[in-house]
Amino acid sequence: MADPKGFLTTGREVAKTRPVGERVKDWNEVYVPGSLLPIISKQAGRCMDCGIPFCHNGCPLGNLIPEWNDYAYREDWSAASERLHATNNFPEFTGRLCPAPCESACVLAINQPAVTIKNVEVSIIDKAWDSGDVTPQPPERLSGKTVAVIGSGPAGLAAAQQLTRAGHTVAVFERADRIGGLLRYGIPEFKMEKSHINRRIEQMRAEGTKFRTEVEIGKDIDAAKLRRRYDAVVIAAGATVSRDLPVPGRELNGVHFAMEYLPLSNKVQEGDLTVSPISAEGKHVVVIGGGDTGADCVGTAHRQGAASVTQLEIMPQPGEERNANQPWPTFPMLYKVTSAHEEGGERIYSVSTTHFEGDEEGNVQSLHLIEVEFKDGKLEQKAGTERVIPAQLVTLAMGFTGTDQANGLVQQFGLALDDRGNVARDDDYATNVDGVFVAGDAGRGQSLIVWAIAEGRSAARGVDRFLTGTSALHAPIRPTDRSLTV
Repeated sequence: MADPKGFLTTGREVAKTRPVGERVKDWNEVYVPGSLLPIISKQAGRCMDCGIPFCHNGCPLGNLIPEWNDYAYREDWSAASERLHATNNFPEFTGRLCPAPCESACVLAINQPAVTIKNVEVSIIDKAWDSGDVTPQPPERLSGKTVAVIGSGPAGLAAAQQLTRAGHTVAVFERADRIGGLLRYGIPEFKMEKSHINRRIEQMRAEGTKFRTEVEIGKDIDAAKLRRRYDAVVIAAGATVSRDLPVPGRELNGVHFAMEYLPLSNKVQEGDLTVSPISAEGKHVVVIGGGDTGADCVGTAHRQGAASVTQLEIMPQPGEERNANQPWPTFPMLYKVTSAHEEGGERIYSVSTTHFEGDEEGNVQSLHLIEVEFKDGKLEQKAGTERVIPAQLVTLAMGFTGTDQANGLVQQFGLALDDRGNVARDDDYATNVDGVFVAGDAGRGQSLIVWAIAEGRSAARGVDRFLTGTSALHAPIRPTDRSLTV
């Protein structure tokens, strides 16, 4: 145990953010660089080294949290990094982007603020990179087997790295012009600078993984031909079909899916564009959807100089403490103030959009909404609560409905789908097509980054067993496992 009295003598302290007035003028990460290291060892010392570490249950990767907390407390950063990488290929991604279900399941959180597990994680991995402890791990020998991975998000990258290290020759196919999937073109720079992706890609290249960008399987290469060319295929194409809002005025200029809006701002940061073709500058912006993608739109609009930002959510505003029906150690629905919300804007709950209005040139100018409430388990509109708000740019951030079928990948492979429209798979992540596997949101549906990495690792074990008859790869979850909820 790190510090036997740490949880009694040390209060929770989290990473410091830069002043709002400073950070909205740039796209750098919002946290003060280096602010964690002076405090993180004591924060790690708050870990109680529980007999039953429920943080393991909260984390689908099964991260060895008490172990690397102990090493971080003792400032043995190399050992902490080794324990961290034992279960997680990309802790710098999860340490920045994961909502930390491990902290909700922390035993200390029963009656105190949880251990800052996420901050400890990111401190360990950043220190490891700075110290040169993160190095390529090429296989000792090659198996002679080849694997194609479709998609370079967290699930695809995790599967590719695991299979490469197992000795297989792996090629990752990505339809965008850069590797990273939604990590690259869905997550704004202020949440995770893309340098973190770039150095992981270079590590994977050094290990032997091959990358092919601007190749869309189903359009540029027939899926059936790809299967004949490789000994196995892993589909990690994500659940990229955005949920639409079929109301009058949806066709107006200025109403966009979040995933049409966000990637363009990333393109500006990559140097591909000088100014985003869809910019919030000087406009009244409305974000429909109260989740993380919506918050990303809010933060992006602030940095583009929006005149105002309003975020709409159809569900009621969550409380700031656990409800009785969401007991520890489940992941509770709480009112969350992200860094983007700290920067300004209005959040409106329990409302539904009825229609949009535009000007004579077909540009959206306003949004009509109405308050809603749940009655007998059904959502009903409240008469007399209609109102109009200005809206010159609207982003739809209401989640995703499934994997893309328009490119022909599903049909060309002949893949079976489940009742939710996801690619069906068995306990080894294998689809109905021999030698074709699926990992991440394409098989699970829209989920969190930590689940995507866990799926990629688990699917890699299934592929390895298919190719060799056995596998020593770590498989943290089954396809049927779900979040710790009630």
